[in-house]
Amino acid sequence: MSDDLVLPSAGPDPMPFDTALAAVLGYARGRRPLLFRAPNSREGRWVSLPAFGYERFDRRPRSTEPLGEPDILTAEGLHGRLDPEAWTALKAVLDEVRPLAEAAADRAAGRRFEQLEDDEFSVLAEPGTVGALLRQIGQSSQQDKHVAAALHHRRPELFPLTVRAVRWQLLPHVREGDSGPEAVIHRELTANRDAFIELQHAVATELEDDGLSLLRLHDVLLWLSATLRLTHAVELGRTSS
Repeated sequence: MSDDLVLPSAGPDPMPFDTALAAVLGYARGRRPLLFRAPNSREGRWVSLPAFGYERFDRRPRSTEPLGEPDILTAEGLHGRLDPEAWTALKAVLDEVRPLAEAAADRAAGRRFEQLEDDEFSVLAEPGTVGALLRQIGQSSQQDKHVAAALHHRRPELFPLTVRAVRWQLLPHVREGDSGPEAVIHRELTANRDAFIELQHAVATELEDDGLSLLRLHDVLLWLSATLRLTHAVELGRTSS
């Protein structure tokens, strides 16, 4: 039996491995019914749609172009369409944070988020650390969820996908000297590294693809918990195939 995942940001009790696996599979495979009716039709028909963003976000191919318009389309697949004014504003923000994102990738030098040293998320080692650069990106984008989604999709092994609900879960666990909430994610990933690696392998086997990065697995579990969707995702994961 695999070890439980000890994720204080997701709740006070350890998360059983089987629960975590079912939750991620539910996120990836879960469907929901929707009644579709065309404007010229009197009666509609029920269709089955993905319940979460795996197909329209995680599975989308990664752009090789400079950070910009293709990444906005991907972020919209997870967080919803933007009006023209917001779309233009987001394009400008991505142009602004691109050098910071590139600097973070250069600093990581091919290492995944969980492979970085603790000092990369400590203010005592600043400036120029990955944690400091992630904080600068957050300040530049005002924690815009579309920016986080765009950066994560480009480098799912390095950039956390944090939204407001997730950040509220992380903030109480920030310690003195942390560069930001990302330090909490790093501690939880490194403390549960073996369990997350086994979870990654199990998910990849079940989905018959490359699966999700360790960072993305943490993101999914924390988001499901923070938004009260964990129980539903677990149920979907245990009943879908």
